[in-house]
Amino acid sequence: MTGASTFNASTGDGYELQMGRWSRRLAVPFLAFAGASSGERVLDVGCGTGSLTFLLSERPDLEAICGIDYAPPYIEHATRSNSDPRVSFRVGDACALPFPDAAFDRVLSLLMLHFVSEPHRAVAEMRRVARPGVTVAATVWDARGGFVAGRLFLDTAAALDPTAGLLRARACTRPMTRPGELESAWRQAGLAEVETAELAIRMEFASFDDYWAPYLGKDGPGAEYVATLDEQARTSLRDAVRSAYLDGDVDGPRSYMAVAWAVKGIVS
Repeated sequence: MTGASTFNASTGDGYELQMGRWSRRLAVPFLAFAGASSGERVLDVGCGTGSLTFLLSERPDLEAICGIDYAPPYIEHATRSNSDPRVSFRVGDACALPFPDAAFDRVLSLLMLHFVSEPHRAVAEMRRVARPGVTVAATVWDARGGFVAGRLFLDTAAALDPTAGLLRARACTRPMTRPGELESAWRQAGLAEVETAELAIRMEFASFDDYWAPYLGKDGPGAEYVATLDEQARTSLRDAVRSAYLDGDVDGPRSYMAVAWAVKGIVS
């Protein structure tokens, strides 16, 4: 965790397991909310492994789509997956976007702003690189009130370890994740015609092992915390989280609701 990002990034495959499968799902209602028009040049800020970028590329009428992310491993993963000449990926800082003013016809951000050290600066940058009259939009998880799968892990871990209580506190108070924060940030940035929405998906797991696997990796704050535990503490946590996952039933599929805040506004 360095520079402008507070997200522990290791490998593209690790991100895919930890969040990519869900960001692809959330990208669908987010794009329906944020929109896209024929002939546009679109910027995806905090693109990760390309969930939103590749969804945009399914629109043959878009002129160009650029994805930018602070994590080189994610950009490398997305670049390897790309075969569309209209699509490009590059490493960059959301708080200092490497583009001239008014370079894009639409600027979007999926699940990024809550992991930026200076989110208001990132919003200002998104506005700067958007042409007057076009849309700037973003979405982030409702970490406290709408992210069931995350709370299952965090609440269980916090009951066992005060350090995990601090992890939960950080997760539930990240910038832009509480009611009204995105809307306030858009208005403070001078964006007009601001609209908000709540977007919902289901996070579906085949088994407890499927749920637990991301926490054994190196991507994201949960895995970062688990890596600090000794074998006994890690086993105790795993057993407690497994009990919460099973919830009185046999192991197998589970489906959890996940809600995200969304906002869009027009560059005046």
